[in-house]
Amino acid sequence: MTQTELSNGTKNGVLLRETILGGQDGLVNVLGVVLGVAAATTDQKIILVSGLAATFAESISMGAVAYTSTKAARDFYHSMLQKEAKEIEQEPHLEKEEILTIYKKKGFKGPLLKSIVNHITSDKKLWLETMMAEELRLYPDDYQHPLKSALVVGFSSVLGSFVPLVPFFFTTGTTAMFTALGTATLVLFAGGSMKAKFTIGDWKRSGVEMVLIGLAAALAGFVIGTLLGATP
Repeated sequence: MTQTELSNGTKNGVLLRETILGGQDGLVNVLGVVLGVAAATTDQKIILVSGLAATFAESISMGAVAYTSTKAARDFYHSMLQKEAKEIEQEPHLEKEEILTIYKKKGFKGPLLKSIVNHITSDKKLWLETMMAEELRLYPDDYQHPLKSALVVGFSSVLGSFVPLVPFFFTTGTTAMFTALGTATLVLFAGGSMKAKFTIGDWKRSGVEMVLIGLAAALAGFVIGTLLGATP
């Protein structure tokens, strides 16, 4: 695999992670809200207002969290980058020994190990990148664009939120609730299956796993709404 292919793969992985994070969170939260409110009242306007309020509050919140967390991770990466660069300058013999240990653990030995170590440590940029990736497991592509992460997560959250909300625009009562639940189940299963397709694992197991996690969270909202609706 070339460096370009590796970089593209990392970026696609980050995009997939952020899309699933936003979409699943928006869907599950709004599903719990609308089921809870619909269990407490049959007033369509109240259900829709509650669902829409949850949709945009959740999406803005998720986008903001994605921005601040990605920015914090990026700042941490750069602080560790500066630390490693300083150590390479001040204690090159120790850092070179760390490179040797890393590749020795990978199974290299003898003249080949020595050649690899000499090649890496002859280029300070490569040396620094190797220390960041191999020793600290920190990769810049994971958090290079905080604003992009915020937009992806926020937009995905909006889309996910509308999945259980749309049925309540057209119908009410148990029909809307079961339609929202069924649609959400299908979307969660599809999301889990897609995740397995782009990563590893059995697509059916991954789909069922995401459905169970999502519906368990949404069930809490339904139970609360049922209890409050039964309260005189």
